[in-house]
Amino acid sequence: MVFNTGAALLDAIVLAVVSAEEEGTYGYKITQDVRKAIEISESTLYPVLRRLQKDECLEVYDMECGGRNRRYYKITEKGSAQLKLYKSEWVIYSTKISNLFSGGKNI
Repeated sequence: MVFNTGAALLDAIVLAVVSAEEEGTYGYKITQDVRKAIEISESTLYPVLRRLQKDECLEVYDMECGGRNRRYYKITEKGSAQLKLYKSEWVIYSTKISNLFSGGKNI
């Protein structure tokens, strides 16, 4: 992709991916799901997960899987509210950009 992905958009994408899994999901699966929309490395994703945890948008818990601990992420109420805001802002933003690209003046 030729467009840079800012922190807010990354946060929104990660929150959307995590919110799709009611019981939470683990880091590798989050990376794979995010990669369906944008190219991202695990070294970029994990700081985003830590920031969202610090901001109380995600909660974290560990669960054993195949004899190893796997870290799971689950969206919080605060994270759901933030995702709702991101979604409404995205509609406005993407509509404006689409209008510009199609030569529209209704911005």
